[in-house]
Amino acid sequence: MGFSDKHLSDDEQVIYHLHTHVKALIVPVLVLLILAAGVGFGLGALPDDELIGTVGRWAIVIVAVVALGAWVIWPFLTWLTTTYTITSERLITRQGIITRTGRDIPHTVINDVAYEMQLTDRMLRCGTLVVSAASEQGQVRLHDVPRVHQVQLRLSELVREAHDLDERT
Repeated sequence: MGFSDKHLSDDEQVIYHLHTHVKALIVPVLVLLILAAGVGFGLGALPDDELIGTVGRWAIVIVAVVALGAWVIWPFLTWLTTTYTITSERLITRQGIITRTGRDIPHTVINDVAYEMQLTDRMLRCGTLVVSAASEQGQVRLHDVPRVHQVQLRLSELVREAHDLDERT
């Protein structure tokens, strides 16, 4: 799913359109597997014809559906709806499932672009992109950016080009 062209100006081009790193889905996948095994075991262990078995089955199903929603579906939707888009003119962030929030930062107001990588981030080739902008919010931290070093280098180049163009005019 790419970034819609209707949100871009005439000469603007998308350089990167990224979701947060897939590492955000590791825990939900593990929870799904454990939940499936637990539900299967629980339903199989209950007696077939007794009232306790019927009530127990419904209890297991209800708890499983709530756990599935809270620890599997919600994190997946959060991952799916969090995007970072770098265009030739600005940095665009969008996130949120029910309430959507977005931020557009023109390259001309960005002062610095840095990144941070923990040990696990280095193994998974992702990290946190730290963008310092001349605005009220100051620093913007974009967590779990895939290929963060490559993205940081390209964004730095775009910022440098924008500042060079700004100085010439």
